[in-house]
This record gives sequence, C-alpha cells and structure tokens, in this order.
Amino acid sequence: MTHNPLKITLKSEQETASLAHRLSHHLAPGDVMLLRGEIGAGKSYFARSLIQFSQEIAEDVPSPTFTLVQTYNTRIGEIWHADLYRLGATDEIIELGLANAFQEAICLVEWPEILGSLTPSGALTITFKTTPKPGHRQLEFSWADASWADRLAGFG
Repeated sequence: MTHNPLKITLKSEQETASLAHRLSHHLAPGDVMLLRGEIGAGKSYFARSLIQFSQEIAEDVPSPTFTLVQTYNTRIGEIWHADLYRLGATDEIIELGLANAFQEAICLVEWPEILGSLTPSGALTITFKTTPKPGHRQLEFSWADASWADRLAGFG
C-alpha cells in the first residue's frame, strides 16, 4: 500500500454520493475497489451511488448481501458489486466468477478480507470509518498501483 494514504472526511450522504460520482469518472474495466469497514460505515451506500451515477438507464441497485454479486452494464463498463460477508472460503469466490471479473470488469468488493490470496495487487482499498459526529464518515484510500495516485490527484 502507499505510504501516504488519502484521507477524506465526508459530512453527509450527499457528500458520499458526490465523491462516488467523481470517482466513477476515473474508473475503467479491470479496476478493483476493496471497500472495508464495519457494518453501517457506508460501504453499500457508496457502491450504490457509484453504480447509479454510472448507469445510462436508471435501474434499481439492490444490496448484494443475499445474492452475493450483482452485475450492471454501465456507460463505463460492466460493474460487479460483491458482498463477501457470508462467504467462508476462496473456492466460493472462484465459483462466483469474481476472480475472472477482476480482469474484465470494474469490481466493488465489500468485506474483501475474505479474498485472501485472490486479492488483486493493483486494487484500490477504501476504508470507511464512522466518527462521533452523526452522518460523518472518514474515508482512507490506499493503493500499491501508482496509477491510483494520478487518478486520485485533486480528491483530497
């Protein structure tokens, strides 16, 4: 991961949605975002906002909590939104086709700790933390692939 993670404080759901919208303009197939954080930290809301802004035709964006993966054809390419919370082994991830999607689609992965050795080395990690102030979130962006530094310039 980078030595200087990008930290952003968001004060409302609108700011979260706005950040997701801005980030959607910097994504392409093959990009993987690992969304870390406790339940209720804002991972699903962020992912849903990013997907909604990327759609050419508005459609429902349900949580993948029970389906495990939801896929969307969008103006920026196919997006896979995965929630790995209920999975227990990497072979289940392979069965879902998620490992292959990392190469071909934009992937938003909640609970990425489950990926283990399948974690893409070039992924962007976004860690969501609640703060004592209601509605506020602290996001920390970290990466190993230098291309993320260029794409996230001006986000801080």
